[in-house]
Amino acid sequence: MQILFSAKRRASILAPVVVALLAAFTVPGTAEPQHAIAMQGEPALLANFERLPFVNPDAPQGGTMRYGVFGTFDNLNPVIVRGALTTARGIWFDKEFGNLVFEPMMQRSADEPFTMYGLLAETVETDAERSFVEFQLNPAAKFSDGEPVRPEDVLFTVEMLREHGRPMYANWLRPAVKIEKAGANGVRFTFDATADRETPLLISGLPVLPEHAFDRDTFERTTLEPVTGSGPYLIDKVEPGQRITYKKNPDYWGRDLPIKQGVDNYDTIVIEYFRDSNAQFEAFKKGLSYVYIEGDPNHWRTAYDFPAVTNGDVVKETFTSGAPSNMLAFVFNTRRPVFEDRAVRKALSMLFDFEWANRNLYYDAYKRTGSFFQNSELSSAGNPASEAEKALLADYANQIDPDVMDGTYAPPATDGSGSDRKVLQAAAKAFQEAGYRFEGRSLVSPDGKPLSFEILVQSPEQERIGLAYKRTLDRIGVQTTIRQVDDAQYQARKSAYDFDMIIATYSASLSPGAEQVYRWGSISKDANGTFNFAGVADPALDKLINEIVSARSREAFVDAVRAYDRVLISGHYVVPLFHLPEQWLARWKFIEHPETTPLYGYQLPTFWKAPDAK
Repeated sequence: MQILFSAKRRASILAPVVVALLAAFTVPGTAEPQHAIAMQGEPALLANFERLPFVNPDAPQGGTMRYGVFGTFDNLNPVIVRGALTTARGIWFDKEFGNLVFEPMMQRSADEPFTMYGLLAETVETDAERSFVEFQLNPAAKFSDGEPVRPEDVLFTVEMLREHGRPMYANWLRPAVKIEKAGANGVRFTFDATADRETPLLISGLPVLPEHAFDRDTFERTTLEPVTGSGPYLIDKVEPGQRITYKKNPDYWGRDLPIKQGVDNYDTIVIEYFRDSNAQFEAFKKGLSYVYIEGDPNHWRTAYDFPAVTNGDVVKETFTSGAPSNMLAFVFNTRRPVFEDRAVRKALSMLFDFEWANRNLYYDAYKRTGSFFQNSELSSAGNPASEAEKALLADYANQIDPDVMDGTYAPPATDGSGSDRKVLQAAAKAFQEAGYRFEGRSLVSPDGKPLSFEILVQSPEQERIGLAYKRTLDRIGVQTTIRQVDDAQYQARKSAYDFDMIIATYSASLSPGAEQVYRWGSISKDANGTFNFAGVADPALDKLINEIVSARSREAFVDAVRAYDRVLISGHYVVPLFHLPEQWLARWKFIEHPETTPLYGYQLPTFWKAPDAK
């Protein structure tokens, strides 16, 4: 990470000087159209860039890519609330397969923390305060039916997203109090005081839908009729719940754009759906799909002994990502009285025996997670609080554990025996200090109630992790039950926060921002369907989220995120579990990829099929 960011750090040191010089020769409030916009600092690529640095611009074109995925689908409109969980993959906002049908005004680079480059929009303009953003559309931009992409299409999209779109879209658009055409080919968004530095980037990443191809009166309904977009692929064949086939648009308007070099390399993309992961993997083994994204250490170690691996036709690869590791954790629902006390949560957090679980269940493949931004410069782990952080935390210093403040915190480590007496004794002491006592084989609260709770899980793998945790909890007298329910019931209970504890993953990036409001912000505590599973409402976190999205320099941003990390860790809202230190991918050898791996890890849209492959 030091190598990756050293140049940017040097640039950020000079930034205040440059800004001061420019200010002396710039009329206040003016702005100039740019080719890109970064969350902090300047875009890494200049306006005349020819391609993204991690692609192969000479990647062979053609052939068919076959992906296999778990689940089902019954909807082709990916932006509406209804059918949000059963929308066909690849149409829009697909982190693995890209945006095949719909496109945003600007495209994110996977090699920078958060920078957007022009796609449908030729330029972007904003001011130092980011009180507005104006996009000028590329005059060449067209939908797949040949109709031009117009400002009116952007205005229509905003209207539909606000009325019928997923909640996150309405949230991104909320600060926009005025949206209007700007000249013949532009759209200008003017913001109120609730906007932050991230707002223009979020809006730049919204899809643009063709007004002429949708009916306002039926927009919110699910559909299996192929939708029209401006992207590189057309929906060719739909087999609900089984597969969806895309074919490259021979008249795709954006093929020569710098942002589009080295991507969209297949003539046809088939996404096949499987009811369970075993069937999905068996299809990969037979060559019915061409890549398999692996996340199970047991499977990675033991399942790849079939002939295609032995003879070299299937390749197992590891990739290193510069992004923070996701936080996989047991989550305490603090809405439940049993978890109201931070001291109790802290004591319970001590009792997951990672070393035993990693050795006995996962072949020692995992690393323990301790930070919400593990393995990145944003993590507070190993970093004493800076003076800037201390200033941010001054009003909340009593909330921060001393070892978290000085950067020495790490989750408790055991001897791996499964019954480390030192850790058990330390946890028992912590419970007693919180007012709990032992009655026979049970741990009881000050009012005499046994300490008990239920872990809600949705899969055998989650159940296995839960049983590993229960194994240690039983030893200290905590009464724990594990309940596995079907997916529909699990989603309903999770959405309504009808659980004591669940296992959840909080995705992490090098540019956390507005999404944190719906994970840890006070306004999301009582709103059903958010990611605030823990039921947190903490003024310290609210303040720091605002600092994160308002930071103008990378240094100020890092300070704000590290302070935020310290408050989250010290709140003991989760029991951190573990993460893989690298990315695992298996592929048939005729699927090839660029030599360079970007900051956020491998990118499937940059892969290609060897010309001599069948």
